[in-house]
Amino acid sequence: MAITAALVKELRETTGAGMMDCKKALSETDGNIDAAVDWLRTKGLAAAAKKAGRVAAEGLVGVAVNGTSGAVVELNAETDFVSRNEDFQTFVSEIAKLGVVANGDIETLKTTPFPGTSRNVEEQVTHMIAKIGENMNLRRVASISVEKGFVASYVHSSIASDLGRIGVLVALESEADAAVLEGLGKQIAMHIAATNPASATVADLDPELVEREKAVLTEQAKESGRPDEIIAKMIEGRIRKYYEQVVLLEQTFVIDGESQVKAVIEKAAKDAGTAITLKGFLRFELGDGIEKEEKDFAAEVAEQLKK
Repeated sequence: MAITAALVKELRETTGAGMMDCKKALSETDGNIDAAVDWLRTKGLAAAAKKAGRVAAEGLVGVAVNGTSGAVVELNAETDFVSRNEDFQTFVSEIAKLGVVANGDIETLKTTPFPGTSRNVEEQVTHMIAKIGENMNLRRVASISVEKGFVASYVHSSIASDLGRIGVLVALESEADAAVLEGLGKQIAMHIAATNPASATVADLDPELVEREKAVLTEQAKESGRPDEIIAKMIEGRIRKYYEQVVLLEQTFVIDGESQVKAVIEKAAKDAGTAITLKGFLRFELGDGIEKEEKDFAAEVAEQLKK
């Protein structure tokens, strides 16, 4: 029997197994869906389907750097325990490296062949779900690069090399020595991990955020009852303060607690004898934005005792 794309799609939706595994199962069972499901179950590859509905908000953030390019990925699992599994750690590290090659595109990354297997990355995630026994989700990937310079990295709450709960990449464009850029970049990355800026520069800041802040400040200023020209100056000053809170280059550097980040870069450039430009940064925090399922532990235990 011919194995059609429709059959493969149906089997994937039924079992949650990878495309190549579904093709093989259908080939082995002459296109019989029920028999193919059983074939996948015997191989442990259909187990992923039962776990697909469970919330995956733990896991790891991984970073990978190759000189002037870098990528950061987030692979979620259900429990913090899995992040300490060496197989899971190795898997995330490999995906981060592939993320550099995929230029930070999630769909390209998912279809990239996974080294040492006949599966692509997306299919390997399904394989790992069956192997480890928890739902997983390759949630996001992003990359950054410079033509000349260095991409530095930092991982906060590190559990293994380049793996942890917060991953940061900083891209510095310059003719300066790579060691100088790496040291400066890592310090800036540590700062970013701590402060979570909304943008690198004032120009990059989302206009909607600025307008929302101005609206709030305007209402506050009007309550003072002062003249319009005074209110305008009050808002201008407060917006500058707002920039100092949320824009990276305007923030006070956490390492020394005194200088603005832009001043730190300017000093480093002066010492190096050549220009250093911050081209951008990436910051991933594990589980950021995921709605975690709230569980009543006592009720959960009582439910288990009923079984």
